Amino acid sequence: MPLVVYSNHPSWWDAALLPVILTRLFPSRRSFGPIDAVALQRYGFMRRLGLFGVEQGTHQGASLFLRVGRKLLSQPDTLLYLTPQGSFTDPRDRPVRLRPGLTHLLSRVPRVTVVPLAVEYPFWYESAPEALVQFGEPMILGSSVTAEKSEIQELLQAGLLLAMDRLAVAAVSRDASHFDILLNGRAGVGGVYDGWRRLKAWRRGEEFDSAHVPSERGVVKQST
Repeated sequence: MPLVVYSNHPSWWDAALLPVILTRLFPSRRSFGPIDAVALQRYGFMRRLGLFGVEQGTHQGASLFLRVGRKLLSQPDTLLYLTPQGSFTDPRDRPVRLRPGLTHLLSRVPRVTVVPLAVEYPFWYESAPEALVQFGEPMILGSSVTAEKSEIQELLQAGLLLAMDRLAVAAVSRDASHFDILLNGRAGVGGVYDGWRRLKAWRRGEEFDSAHVPSERGVVKQST
C-alpha cells in the first residue's frame, strides 16, 4: 500500500531532513516530495532527493500537485512526504493548521497509509541543534475509507498535534534515553576551546570526547 508521511514545518532544514531519514527508515520505497518551485530552481540538487517543484498559491500549482500525487500514490511502493502547513511554523504554535492540499489528494486516491511526523530542532548541549523526530499513529485514509474531506482534515490535524505534543515533552526533557539515534554528527565547539579540552584530557591520560555530554551525541534522534 502507498505511504504518505506528513510533518510540521519548523525550518528550511525539513527539505533535507525528511528525504534522508525516510529513505533510511523505508529503504524499499521510492520517496518523493513537493517543494516550492522557486526554491527548487535555487537548489536543483534536491531533485535527486525525489523533490518536485510546485508553484505555491496558484491553481496551476495545486493542479500539478494533485496530478503528480495521484500518479505517485497509484504505485504500492511509493512514499510521498510533505509539509502541509505550507510555511515555516514554530513547533509550539497551536492549534495545528494544515492547508487543504493533502486532504484533497487523499479524497482522490482509493486507499493509503498516512503517518504524521513531528519535527523539532532544539539546542541541547552542543553548539549545533539536535534534529528530533516523533512518528504518530498510522491511519488508513482515502476515498474508499473516509469520504468527507472535513473528516480527513480533522484526522490529519489531530494526528499531527498528538505527535507534536509528545515530541515537545521529550524535547524539553533533554533526555537522550527517550530517543533512538538515527544519524551521528560532529560534537563540540572546535577551535581553541576544544583544543584546550583535548590537551586537558591528554594530561589526565583520558580519551578526549568533544561532546559536552557524551551520551547525548547525535544529529537525528527518533523519539521512542
